[in-house]
Amino acid sequence: MQKEIIHSLVLIFSIGLSFIFPKTNLAHYDLQIAALLFIILYLSKKFFILSSPSSRLLESVVFTIVIVSVINSTGGLASPFFFLTQFLLFSLALLLEPIISITSTLTLIIFFLIFMPANQDIKSFLPLISLAFITPFAMFLGQEYLQNEKLKKKNQDLKENTFLFLSLMLKNHLKEIKKAIENFIGDHELYQIKKHAQTMEKLIDKFEKNN
Repeated sequence: MQKEIIHSLVLIFSIGLSFIFPKTNLAHYDLQIAALLFIILYLSKKFFILSSPSSRLLESVVFTIVIVSVINSTGGLASPFFFLTQFLLFSLALLLEPIISITSTLTLIIFFLIFMPANQDIKSFLPLISLAFITPFAMFLGQEYLQNEKLKKKNQDLKENTFLFLSLMLKNHLKEIKKAIENFIGDHELYQIKKHAQTMEKLIDKFEKNN
């Protein structure tokens, strides 16, 4: 839960910065700043950030700042690029945690209402309503993605355990059986073969029950 709170606070700050940015003189350099952010993202992922969570958080911050800044610079709720907020919510739910889509939506709605010009008609609020409706789908998609990732990891762990089981346990018993067959003289070697075969059978049964 602490991770989700930190990610939410970082994105709230990023969204707030994206609303303040178009009101400053830096708005004239929006393309240059967007390019600089993507260069920083590329260099950070290539040379500095090695862990996946940190990389995904940086990607989320850059995408959020660029998309929201572009929307606010081209008309806010009336911007022709407002549909990008829907893609942003889906991206955040996949890059970070599914709950992030809810906090991001609430933050966007609050800031759009705060910076909305006075005397707006009801049609101006329709884009905000669309965000509220799209959020559950983004959250659901994020949850499905996490479940698939967990399933992939579980399958990968099962493959690794199977390989370890076959290489370390069964291989040794097969080696002893082969040795007994090559040096077969009588009942003693036959007993050793039977013993190792029974041990292998028990190990296989135990492995199947545990997996």
